[in-house]
Amino acid sequence: MPPQNWSYEPDTRIPQSANVVMEVDGSVAGWSPQAQELLGLSAGDVLRRPYGDFMSDPDERIGKALHRLDEVAFGPYPATLRHRDGGLLPGMVSASALLTAGERRQWLMRITTARTPSSPDFHGALFDALLDGAPVALAVHDADLRCVLQNSELRRISGLTDAQRMGRTTSETLPGIEGEAVERRQREVLASGLPRTDEVRGTTPADPSHEHVWADSMFPLRDGRGEVFAVAQAVLDVTEGVHARERLNLVAEVGSRVGSTLDVRQTAVELAGATVPLFADTVCVHLLEEVLNGGLPAPGPMSPHVVHELRCAASRPEQSASADPRSPGAGRSAVCACGSGPAEFRALTTGAVTVGTGGSDTADVTTGSAFAHGPGASHLYVPMVTREVTLGVVVFSRGTTREQFVEADVLLAEEIVARSAVSIDNARRYRRERATALALQRSLLGQSETCSTAVDVAAGYRPAGGDLGLGGDWYDVVPLSGARVALVVGDVVGHDLPAAATMGRLRTAVRTLAELDLEPSDLLARLDDAVRRMDDEQSTPLAGEDQVTARPTVAPVGSTCLYAVYDPVSTRCTFASAGHMAPIVLTGPGTTEFADVPVGPPLGLGGPPFEAIEATLPEGTLLALYTNGLVQQGPDRELTTGLQSLRQQIAGSAPACALRQLCQETVDALVPQSAPDDAVLLLARTRALNPDDYATWAIGVDPQQVALLRAAVTDQLEHWDLSALQYSTELVVSELVTNVLRYGAPPAHLRLIKDRALICEVSDGSSTSPHLRRAGTSDEGGRGLFLVSQLAQAWGTRYSDAGKTIWAEQSLVQGNGELAVL
Repeated sequence: MPPQNWSYEPDTRIPQSANVVMEVDGSVAGWSPQAQELLGLSAGDVLRRPYGDFMSDPDERIGKALHRLDEVAFGPYPATLRHRDGGLLPGMVSASALLTAGERRQWLMRITTARTPSSPDFHGALFDALLDGAPVALAVHDADLRCVLQNSELRRISGLTDAQRMGRTTSETLPGIEGEAVERRQREVLASGLPRTDEVRGTTPADPSHEHVWADSMFPLRDGRGEVFAVAQAVLDVTEGVHARERLNLVAEVGSRVGSTLDVRQTAVELAGATVPLFADTVCVHLLEEVLNGGLPAPGPMSPHVVHELRCAASRPEQSASADPRSPGAGRSAVCACGSGPAEFRALTTGAVTVGTGGSDTADVTTGSAFAHGPGASHLYVPMVTREVTLGVVVFSRGTTREQFVEADVLLAEEIVARSAVSIDNARRYRRERATALALQRSLLGQSETCSTAVDVAAGYRPAGGDLGLGGDWYDVVPLSGARVALVVGDVVGHDLPAAATMGRLRTAVRTLAELDLEPSDLLARLDDAVRRMDDEQSTPLAGEDQVTARPTVAPVGSTCLYAVYDPVSTRCTFASAGHMAPIVLTGPGTTEFADVPVGPPLGLGGPPFEAIEATLPEGTLLALYTNGLVQQGPDRELTTGLQSLRQQIAGSAPACALRQLCQETVDALVPQSAPDDAVLLLARTRALNPDDYATWAIGVDPQQVALLRAAVTDQLEHWDLSALQYSTELVVSELVTNVLRYGAPPAHLRLIKDRALICEVSDGSSTSPHLRRAGTSDEGGRGLFLVSQLAQAWGTRYSDAGKTIWAEQSLVQGNGELAVL
């Protein structure tokens, strides 16, 4: 045996540290291959023998520490190690407590040889640092998934001592996380021998009120034979990084989902849907009433002296309108009185985020960075402001089972609401512009149900589903002389505000030309000239305009128009078309046909003259005038199919069906709500004037018959109970008949019509135009038409192929509002 003072010089190729498992009585329970290489002793040499066989303990510090059951670690203590060859090796000893099956205490002892400064023990230092000083939480679980080792960092973040953790599984010690899922992954590592990393969420006894996120890395531990006998875990808290990522993802989610439409309510619904449940348990988007209606509130925070009416535009989860309107998730139609809600009131009037805790209006309300972390619900009241205009308040709420809002959540909520406010304001502006544009277009369309004894009319117009819903389809019903009426439909190319403006110009032009009592073919010819002049005007820039700032225009060239004039006395209707589709005529139940109207070129293109056709329409005939938007919506619908559908819809109507109902049902059946093109349908059911309401007399060449005609007219007025108009009517008849006798040509006749006015017509075969002039004091003639103009409410001349007709109308209502009846 070497002498006692002989020192052992270790071989640098041999491991300089090793692990040994010790019983509390100091006997060896486990001997590692590294220990055998370090001291030359096999497991058979030392197992179940006292540690003094290979290590001296002069102060008995190691023996005393092994017997202490209230400690979880000890050392490092100095010791002298004995090699198999008898050499002495100075070293250090440290240990950590282990628990084996049956709660029997054991120690994992680490023996390390002493080193010179030039040869440090990296392995030992790393082992000690991981146990006591590493910022990464470490744990070891045996084959039964029971914890046999945890370092100081894991004790800190879990809040569990070794006595609470050792010998127990994860699900037994940490109920705040998904322990069964963790144990399932531990079994997979034990079975496969492959490492893995997963994300774990939950709470621990160290911080039970806040959810944390950890990166949980598992890897197998192998024995000397390479077999897996335990699984180690390295746990790192990544809560802040995950929350930051989630906030960025939420902002991106809101940006991608909110603002997909230009509808205020739908945008509010998208905001609520994008934030529940990712950010809050419930959300209610309160908007000011004027915002929902397209109005614009005053800039800046709302006045604290005014009660502002809020309306819940959207909520998640949805609730009925009978719910508390100030509670998160109240129904969309609930009206919120801001004055009764202090949190909403403060958010509106200050423009700052208000934080509330509790479950009712009596909740504590704080602002700034003061947050309550006690039990109870948590609320954020975020004002929705954009372009310095307050639009409403968004209420985010979290229940008692979820972490309350913190300062970072306030910043995130402000960012989400600010982005959404821009989309809602854009939708509000669009709603306002669309309403303005539609109001303009409807004002240009005029009133369809004009009072007339000639026809019963009903019109339906459906705007296009584009940005503003505008288009160039139009219609009109124009009263004409002789109790006649003109029915007009037209279509201007385009679907925007300039198209609507052009439509208004064309409608005005048609109405002006109709006042001249032109024949339908002549009217379209005049309108064609007017369209070409409009096109020339629009192609010529105004003074100071350039290509960039030139006013937006729509060329009316290519527009279509159908013009029809119906006479209730003769029950005849004259049609003329400028590129427009023929109307549908329903003369009896189920008998529909398209009027055989010669179709001329569209307006503004020139070409051959327009032709007209005349047809007799029995009383009760139904006319349907329409635009292509009614029968041809989109490229998938053929024109012939649409025309057939319209024909069937009209043919299936009952004879006594109300025109307004039929018109609405037809438009709904043929035109979708968001159609690509606007559509017009004009229905007219003809009437025939009662033969007792008009009288006709032939006019010969004898001047003596003027007196006879006056007498006949007087008798007719007495028959109609209109004797109050006798004097004026006799003068009108005398002057008109005298003009015919002097300047007209046969055949001639006089017609008196009692309609909404008393109409006197004198027709002859001459096309000579009469002129109104003022006669001098010495003139013997020239006063006839002047007298007529003074006595009549209106007068005029219309021409036809047979000659001309001079007419005059007198009101049946006197100045005192009474009927002209004796």
